[in-house]
Amino acid sequence: MGGLLVAFLILVILILAVVVSCIKIVPQAHAYIVERLGGYLATWPVGLHLLIPFIDRVAKKVTLKEQVVDFPPQPVITKDNVTMQIDTVVYFQITDPKLYAYGVENPLMAIENLTATTLRNIIGDLELDETLTSRETINTQMRATLDVATDPWGIKVNRVELKNIIPPAAIQDAMEKQMKAERERREAILRAEGEKKSTVLVAEGKKESAILDAEAEKQAAILRAEAKKEATIREAEGQAEAILKIQQANADGLRMIKDAAPDQGVIQLKSLEAFAKAADGKATKIIIPSEIQGIAGLAKSVTEIALENK
Repeated sequence: MGGLLVAFLILVILILAVVVSCIKIVPQAHAYIVERLGGYLATWPVGLHLLIPFIDRVAKKVTLKEQVVDFPPQPVITKDNVTMQIDTVVYFQITDPKLYAYGVENPLMAIENLTATTLRNIIGDLELDETLTSRETINTQMRATLDVATDPWGIKVNRVELKNIIPPAAIQDAMEKQMKAERERREAILRAEGEKKSTVLVAEGKKESAILDAEAEKQAAILRAEAKKEATIREAEGQAEAILKIQQANADGLRMIKDAAPDQGVIQLKSLEAFAKAADGKATKIIIPSEIQGIAGLAKSVTEIALENK
């Protein structure tokens, strides 16, 4: 009785294990290829599914996310017979899980070989310089070719990139020398342009300085002329005013003399003083007009007055 119970429990456990193993949950961005008795049955999308035990099985689990494959460098020969190493990166996505499962035995190896042959065909029509400068064109051609070729496998090629283009060592040395010469040429051009601009700026500076100096000299000359003119005018006005004042003083003196009504003796004495100032004690010959010879008689009086003052 105890053995039957143990056997029953074992049978229940086996049945539960089989039932649990028949329950399948397909996760997001995945698909399951299900076969029945060795033949294709269905492609399960995301969700809960049940298998018939011992009849159905999950033949392949396929991811529907975009995948990236980095292939190793491939030797290719350009149109001008230069051998280079080029490695590529392919971005692809499985669009038909059934075709992917049954279309080709090893899809990744097939894509790698197809990429290598396509790359050789495209590079073979290009020269070295075109290969180095036409990456975008090569990428576009390869993507279009691979997309068409992989369509029967349920694969869509979204993008192809040339990761590295490695020319031979001799070509690399020549390219480095060419780049160095180009940089030196550009440096020489930039230096010459800088010197030219510097010379032009210096010349323009000298020109502007000369113009400013000439303008300043012109303004200074104008100011000096105006100052000289003003000084001359002021001097002339001063002289005219001095002459006017002298004449006014003479007129005032004559008026005072006239108002004082001096007698004949004072007039004769002033005349002698004027003659004395004219002689100034020097041996000067003075001619006295005959009209005033009558004042000679006063000389003795003048002499006596002088002696008394001593």
